[in-house]
Amino acid sequence: MKRGIVGGLAALLTAGGLIAAAPPAGAGCLYGGPVLSKCDGPIQPDGTWQRCVAAPQLVPHGASSYLVPERRCDVMGPDQRPPDLGFADPPTHIDG
Repeated sequence: MKRGIVGGLAALLTAGGLIAAAPPAGAGCLYGGPVLSKCDGPIQPDGTWQRCVAAPQLVPHGASSYLVPERRCDVMGPDQRPPDLGFADPPTHIDG
């Protein structure tokens, strides 16, 4: 019985290690630059997709201030007018 428990624990730890070593899921996202992240959802049948952008927002607090991430999502695609140039860069779908 002890061998079964030890063997099961070893298999569980091995599987956990493989999962922890896997690359992070970043398909469809860009990181860095003037924004924290820019991620695109799946392309819909009409050719549009949702883009979510997280950017730092300065929040004053007494004699100091701090940055808080602010997330904004909008629809992108053909015949869609982007809300602003920074949001729409790149103008095509981000593929991982």
